[in-house]
Amino acid sequence: MLEFRNVSFSYEKERPVISDLSFKIEEGETVGLIGANGAGKSTVMKLFLGLLMPDSGSILVDGKELTKEVLSDVRKALGFVLQDSDDQMFMPTVIDDMMFAPLNYGMSREEAEAKADEVLEKLGLTELKNRYNHRISGGEKRMAAIATILAMEPKVILMDEPTAALDPYNRRMVINTIKELPQTKVITSHDLDMIMDTCSRVILLSKGRVAADGPAEEILKDKDLLEANRMELPLRYYM
Repeated sequence: MLEFRNVSFSYEKERPVISDLSFKIEEGETVGLIGANGAGKSTVMKLFLGLLMPDSGSILVDGKELTKEVLSDVRKALGFVLQDSDDQMFMPTVIDDMMFAPLNYGMSREEAEAKADEVLEKLGLTELKNRYNHRISGGEKRMAAIATILAMEPKVILMDEPTAALDPYNRRMVINTIKELPQTKVITSHDLDMIMDTCSRVILLSKGRVAADGPAEEILKDKDLLEANRMELPLRYYM
């Protein structure tokens, strides 16, 4: 479903951010992409989306090698939930945002609204449909941002810090929603308890390389491994 093959990338010459990086994510997996600040997590996300192109190596999304020629098709397979929902929800109302991409992908207005209604009902967010984005809470906006991506019917969902700055109730609501989504998911976060709750597998990045790749519980319990890569155990293991 998603694959990096010996990918390298640098913003500046002689200072690689990603170095000969290889990994594969199978259809249906939920994978946590973790690492300290500067490990390369955000760059990996941008490379998947084609916002950046690799200096060397290849990236495959849904069996297609990522090139400028297939970029529009590849992006239809990917949904990206941004860390800051205000950067994502740019239309006046929730329904306007949910219909924006489907309409631009060729759906009729009736089809786009029907799909939006279906997603909102599934997530229990029907009451948000006609609400103004600037008048809903941070937790509601995060859930609405997820709904906006689901309305695009992506095969893969990329999430950047989906629980950041949420109170405990809204954090749990987002975690429960993530767990129920059937799509292939890649989640970057410093919230390792959330990663433990939602991901079966973890890829730990350090200096643009894979430092560890395996079952989430195995990696997230390894205090020595995490500390060697400037990270801490999930909070639950300190209790």
